[in-house]
Amino acid sequence: MADVTGWEVAVLDGGPADGMRVKVADRPRVVQVSYPCRAEGAPSGVRVEGVYVYRLDHGVTDEPLRYGFDIACP
Repeated sequence: MADVTGWEVAVLDGGPADGMRVKVADRPRVVQVSYPCRAEGAPSGVRVEGVYVYRLDHGVTDEPLRYGFDIACP
């Protein structure tokens, strides 16, 4: 059940953030996780991040919600 603020606990399944627990509001269909990368010779202010996508498992209706790693997403 969602708490009074609308936030729900979710767990990420698979991929680089496997097992991480997060709180989400309004059950987004997709959660994005990013990791900073080192950039050599990058112009000032430029940063590079690895992006990983997790999709909501609609079969799980109670907390913790589950988001599965989507290996096909860039």
